[in-house]
Parts: sequence; structure tokens; C-alpha cells
Amino acid sequence: MNQNEIRAGAVARCREKGIIIPTLAEQKNPHLIPKGIARRLPEVDIQAVDPLNLYRITWYNDPNSHGFGEVNALELPSELTGVPARIVGLVGRHFPTGAHKVGAAFGCLVPRLVNGEFDPNTQSAVWPSTGNYCRGGAFDSALLGCHAVAILPEEMSRERFDWLEEIGAEVFATPGCESNVKEIFDKCWDLRKTRSDVVIFNQFDEFGNYLWHWSVTGAAVEDWIAKNAGPSGRFAGWVGATGSGGTLAAGDYLKGRFPGATITAAEALQCPTLLACGFGGHRIEGIGDKHVPWIHNVRTTDVVTAIDDEATMRLLRVFNEDAGHQYLSDRGIDDETISRLDDLGISSICNLLAAIKTARYYDLGPDDILVTSFTDSVEMYRSRLNEMNEEMGAYTVEQAAIDYERRLLGTTTDHLRELSYFDRKAIHNFKYFTWVEQQGRTVDEINALWSPSFWKDLTDGVEAWDEDIRHFNRDTGLLDELAAEEFSESQGD
Repeated sequence: MNQNEIRAGAVARCREKGIIIPTLAEQKNPHLIPKGIARRLPEVDIQAVDPLNLYRITWYNDPNSHGFGEVNALELPSELTGVPARIVGLVGRHFPTGAHKVGAAFGCLVPRLVNGEFDPNTQSAVWPSTGNYCRGGAFDSALLGCHAVAILPEEMSRERFDWLEEIGAEVFATPGCESNVKEIFDKCWDLRKTRSDVVIFNQFDEFGNYLWHWSVTGAAVEDWIAKNAGPSGRFAGWVGATGSGGTLAAGDYLKGRFPGATITAAEALQCPTLLACGFGGHRIEGIGDKHVPWIHNVRTTDVVTAIDDEATMRLLRVFNEDAGHQYLSDRGIDDETISRLDDLGISSICNLLAAIKTARYYDLGPDDILVTSFTDSVEMYRSRLNEMNEEMGAYTVEQAAIDYERRLLGTTTDHLRELSYFDRKAIHNFKYFTWVEQQGRTVDEINALWSPSFWKDLTDGVEAWDEDIRHFNRDTGLLDELAAEEFSESQGD
């Protein structure tokens, strides 16, 4: 079939399934969502495999009303972080699947779907991941009624595998842990060679991932700053784990709005690829490494810092065990903050520690605001807490005091590097060994990524992306039917 025929099939499938695709503009501003859709959403569980939940791929879900509210964010007090700077995290647990990676999956899938480059009737969607991205992809695939193939390392948390099995995805567990990304890529090549029906949606090199975060996550931070910074507040920078490179795109957006802002890229100390061309295994699930993602715009990154995975695991206990809560309360941390610390999963704690390092390095004060993402919550890591209790015994207040003092208040600027132009170019050039030597990219392509005009041209295409979605929706006829239904109801009133 040609591209037009594939697109026609996708239109028919979406009509059959009742799928109306939201635009990026609607995900950035839910007030733009058609009233008929917004009115129905409170009746739908956010974790249900329901097409309406595509409209909940946004930072604005209100977990109480099940409608939309302000940006989901958590500002942690200085009494907890130990630094005077304001540290804020966008909270990912209120997305469908419980993590914001469903947005990255949406960003990779939708451009191909609406342009006839993916046929949900005959093709399988392959989602290479270190955990949450393949969950987001499997969710999107389930909505379309198409076959999903999830690829993730075998040492990821049990909760991820259980969730994927429940939603009906085909799962391949590749050798190794979080840092074994090459093994994931190898499995993709194996599937390409052995199966003719697969389409690979690789978050590490799909610019839809970058554009979703640039547009939706970046705008959410800008909105939060406008409403919460106060008269003297200054946006100082964006902090994100390297991962697939997607969330760092929000920093590119924000640098364009807030001159002088910085971008910090975090990774595991046990695998300091950006910091020291390092390698190794680690336990910060969800960030991936041993390579530089194709979609990471390295030229705009100001700081790289490495976080000890032991610190993230210890603080996971402080933030979620009763003894940890008791210790924090005894220190004067307010009950509301303590009650929300389960919003932070392991990679979220990594981002928090990277933000603290950044604040210390730049001597940021009480008017300075650093924003990061709290990617997912503790719900993906209860098994890790159980494992630590079995290995080290029940958690105590005394141990919580040690972990908090050493692992959080003791955070320093070690394993941090402010990047010069030469440093950035060196990290960018490191892409060659993964993407040209292994994954079939060209030298011309990698050189093009160094040019700022490449990224400007890319982001200038966001509105065209939305127009493609609107055209696709018009072809399904579902929006017209919804409008007619709304008109009929208004006349009846």
C-alpha cells in the first residue's frame, strides 16, 4: 500500500475505535479541548484504556476533580532540600500510566499515524525502552487496537513487567540493567530482520519525543513560573536526566523564554557517560546511558552531573518508609510535603539531587527557581522497597537520619562539570560511535545536529504537526459528530 492508502486505513481504524487525537496546543492548554470531550472526561478513570484519555496526556490533570486544573507541580521547601533556592518538580504520576513518558510515546506515534507512515491495521508498534516509555507506547497501541511490542532490560522493576503483561503487550526482556541500551537497540535490529510487520518507535532518535517536551513540558514550566514565581522570582534553569534526551528539550524551550537560564543534564555516577565517557551498571531506573541520545541538543547543555545510585535508593526509603516520615516530621518538615514525597520515584530523586547540586554550584538564592521533572512515583518501585527491607532489615529512624544527612543534606558539587564550548562539542561528537557506527546514521546528519538552525527549523514545524492532526480528525468525521451532538443538546436545553 502507498502512504495515502495507509493513512486512509488509519482514519478508518480511528473512526471505528472512536479516537479523536488531541493537538499539542490542546495538551498545552486543556481549555482548548472541545467541550463535549472535556465534559465526558470526569467519568473515565485516568488509567483506563479509553480514547478520551489521550486528552489527559497533559501536565494539567486534576486528580481530585478528574478534570483539569493548574500545572501538576511540587515545590520542595528549603528545610527539606538544604539549599535556599526554590526547587520545583513537575509531577508525572497524574498522567495515564502514571508517568509522563506516555507523552513521549504520543509524540513519536502520532506524526507517523496521521501522515500514513504507520498502519495500525497490519503493523506492530515496537517500543524500545528502559521502562516507562514502552508502557506509554503499549497504552497508545491498546487504544488503537494494534499490537504492541515492548523491549526493556530484564533487571527493571517487576511492576513494569506486570503492567505490560496486563495490557497485553508482547514483551522482550533484554540482558542487563538500566544502562544496557545497546542491547535494546540490538533487539530492534533483530526484529527488523525477522519480522516484516514491525515499525520501531525509538524514543532515543525520534524527534517527536523532543518536540512533545519542547512544546508541552516547556510551556507547562513557563505557565507555572508566570503564576507562582512572584515579583522577585527568577527562573534559573531546567534540570533533567539525559535518558532519551526528550525532557532536556524543555530546557531548550525555556532558554528561549528566559535569557540566562541554564540546562543541567544528570546521569548515574556508576555510568558517567557525559561526565567522563564512563560506562557501567546502575539502579536509577528510567534514564538509560552508555550513549548520547540522537535527539539531545548538546550545544545548549550547560552542566552535566552524576548522581550516586546509592543516594537515590536510600532516599527512596526516607521518602516512603514510616520511619523516614517520622524523622522528617521531627526535623520540622510540614505534613503536606511529607505526604507528597511518594510523588518521587527513583529517577525523580536523581533529578532532585541534580537540582540541589546545580543550586549549590551556582550559589542560587531564595529568588532563584530551578525546575525539573518528577517523572514517575513510588508506585513503580514498591518491590524495590521490599527488596531493601529484606536485604537490610526494617527501616529505622536512626537509619533515616543517617541517610537524610549524608545523601540529601550532604549533597555537594562533586561529580559536576560546567561545559565549555569544547566540552559540548566533544560530547556531541560522542554520538558518532552509537549512531553512525552502530545505527546507520551518516556523518552529514550528525554534523547537521550541531547547527542551531537545525533545531529552530525543527521547532518551527510544531504548528504544521497540529494542522496534520486537525486534518486527520476532520477525515474521521468524529469531531463533526461531536459538534452536532453538542448542538442538539443545546437546542434541547
